[in-house]
Amino acid sequence: MMARANTLSPFNIAALAAGLAFLYLPIVILVIYSFNASRLVTVWGGWSLRWYTELFNDRAMLDAAWMSFHVALASATLATLLGTLAAVALSRGANFKGRTLFSGMLYAPLVMPEVITGLSLLLLFVALNAERGFWTVTIAHTTLTMCFVAVVVQSRLGALDRSLEEAAMDLGCDPLRAFLSVTLPLILPSIAAGFLLAFTLSLDDLVIASFTTGPGSATLPIRIYSEVRLGVKPEINAICALIIGAIAVVIVVASLASKLSSPRGEGAAPL
Repeated sequence: MMARANTLSPFNIAALAAGLAFLYLPIVILVIYSFNASRLVTVWGGWSLRWYTELFNDRAMLDAAWMSFHVALASATLATLLGTLAAVALSRGANFKGRTLFSGMLYAPLVMPEVITGLSLLLLFVALNAERGFWTVTIAHTTLTMCFVAVVVQSRLGALDRSLEEAAMDLGCDPLRAFLSVTLPLILPSIAAGFLLAFTLSLDDLVIASFTTGPGSATLPIRIYSEVRLGVKPEINAICALIIGAIAVVIVVASLASKLSSPRGEGAAPL
């Protein structure tokens, strides 16, 4: 009976194949057409690296990519620091006044439409007479991603055994030293996961960045969107293929590192 339950039926195989095709077939087509020799992205003209060469000569596209990377790195770092502190405050200070209000304000970006968040931040920067550019986009992305870091870290803190921290304080550690010596190493994987999630969300954001960016600080999604409105250029396929390749390499390296660091491969992420 158990063997029959574990056997994939033709319907399940077809549903699985259809789901995987729906998710990954567009990505495969994009990567293949990044090697298309034709200028028309819908007409196959043979294999060529022409558009990768054109991409590395496209200074505007490369500048937008570097801007996205710098914004994502800065905002993810700030979001990780602030989100971790917020998660610790919510987990360790269950009875402080204003906890409900603080929690609601922290998690509001999770359910708030991005267009409302972007417009609100734009009005704030205009009221402060702040010049829109790198730092306004970074602050906006920090506001967006901090709540995701807080959710990830708080879930780990909620599952953590408080007796370990209390034992450290019984042995003479003050609360700060007990946290840094005992709790922080245990929640470090969740902090790293929160950082990567914040980095990805910042790198991918278009709506909020379009409200808070300024001249000379366009991110890669904004640049690609402005190009696509006039027609898909083959260079866009090339840079998207490079990003997909970089993500694939990171996933493989992270999986291998997880397998090597886990005893006998237990709990490691599958390749």
